[in-house]
Amino acid sequence: MTLQRLGLAMLLAAAVPPGLPPAQAAEAYAMQAARQPDFRQMQRLGRTMFFDPALSASGEQSCASCHDPASAYGPPDGKPVQPGGRDGQALGFRATPSLRYLQNVPPFTEHRFDDDVDESVDQGPAGGHDWDGRAATVHEQSGLALLSPNEMANANADEVVERLRRAPYADEFRATFGADALDAVAPAFQWALLALEMFQQDATQFYPYSSKYDAVLRGRASLTPQEARGLALFNDEAKGNCASCHPSAVSATTGAFPAFTDHGHIVVGVPRNRELPANRDPGFFDLGLCGPERRDLVNQREHCGAFRTPTLRNVALRQAFFHNGVLHSLDEVMRFYATRDLEPQRWFGRGADGKVELYDDLPGVLKENVNRDPPFDRVAGDKPALDAQEIADVIAFLKTLTDGYTP
Repeated sequence: MTLQRLGLAMLLAAAVPPGLPPAQAAEAYAMQAARQPDFRQMQRLGRTMFFDPALSASGEQSCASCHDPASAYGPPDGKPVQPGGRDGQALGFRATPSLRYLQNVPPFTEHRFDDDVDESVDQGPAGGHDWDGRAATVHEQSGLALLSPNEMANANADEVVERLRRAPYADEFRATFGADALDAVAPAFQWALLALEMFQQDATQFYPYSSKYDAVLRGRASLTPQEARGLALFNDEAKGNCASCHPSAVSATTGAFPAFTDHGHIVVGVPRNRELPANRDPGFFDLGLCGPERRDLVNQREHCGAFRTPTLRNVALRQAFFHNGVLHSLDEVMRFYATRDLEPQRWFGRGADGKVELYDDLPGVLKENVNRDPPFDRVAGDKPALDAQEIADVIAFLKTLTDGYTP
């Protein structure tokens, strides 16, 4: 099946409504500099807004509905995607990412040069918020969620601002940003996004660095033998090779604790999630950087199927994994990494001819983009890079990345 036969350009254009207008983050920061609203007031207001379901078209969905504080600001359950939309029942095609540890995510670039690895090597696309990196900042990401037809589903900024004018905290909004803050739609919308952005700068909530592993890095705790074995396997380039995308070491250049992501975009070739309504159409494919929600890289075929590498911090709290929420436990995820190409019948569907279709969530020639670095370097007849005990060891280590550790 060829890319041409799929009519990819038409698929991408038809998959979602016309592109959402990007939030003008720079304009909002200029407004902030000119008016200098109090930071703590903005944070308090942003928190109130974050938990307010009245900001959604359905009146039932707040930011916290999908980004649950008890789940490290990730999804509250094992649903592949969280329902939303104007009726509260719409289902998109992407799992909810965690909002923790996003404070150092750089804006998207097609060419990353990482001075913690080898700054002379182009490591490809990296950065940006959301699975496809299309939002440059938390500010812009907040705007996308408020306007997405599958999320909070406001038709436009006017609708958001009207909800704010009716909110019980409208006076608090004006006290924070000025008496005229809700008068005109454009600045009011930017003030709203700024408040949500400032709330997400609350370190205790969004980047507490309070896991057991952080305590180990501070010299206040020690890994158990099993956790230590798991870390060694995690870092071993011939075994788990996890650290190639999820660095586990303190930054050699800045001394920062690891975010457990290099912010890169990679084509893992995960199975198609047939539970998603969008995937009932055999011609629909979520191609990450190539669309359908991102439009500027549609013709960059080498990027198709790539999604941003998420942080592994608090990963043990998740119940739906990968961009499409297709797997539901760390054991499943690790076994997929270990056996993707050795036991394809375990992971992928079958085509019309009855044969297993490798990387069945990618069309035709785009399967060539799938990553084949270890542990994906095995071929039929090889042993998996990780056996059952080693998988258990890596999972034991991953559980040390959950925030809230008490020695």
